[in-house]
Amino acid sequence: MILSTLEQLPGNRITEHLGLVHGSTVKAKHVGRDLMASLKNIVGGELVGYTELLNEAREESIKRMIAEAESIGANAVINIRFSTSSITSGAAELLAYGSAVKVENG
Repeated sequence: MILSTLEQLPGNRITEHLGLVHGSTVKAKHVGRDLMASLKNIVGGELVGYTELLNEAREESIKRMIAEAESIGANAVINIRFSTSSITSGAAELLAYGSAVKVENG
């Protein structure tokens, strides 16, 4: 599966547009991460636990988007974007979306 934030893929020709695909996940904060984040707020620095949480959410969202694209016969997803939203206190959604296409070399 070719993934790109570009609208076109250099060296490839889009032969078919299959539509919008997306993948999302909702992640909640972990009590241990919250405790460490509270301490970091006092002394400053990166909130490593939250960085890891967002990386996990991004990867899961991408996997789900790829699965949807494969299910409709795409071999690429272009113009990929990410969005986040707060679902409830302590939980957020991470959404990955893009255009599923079929491409060929040339």
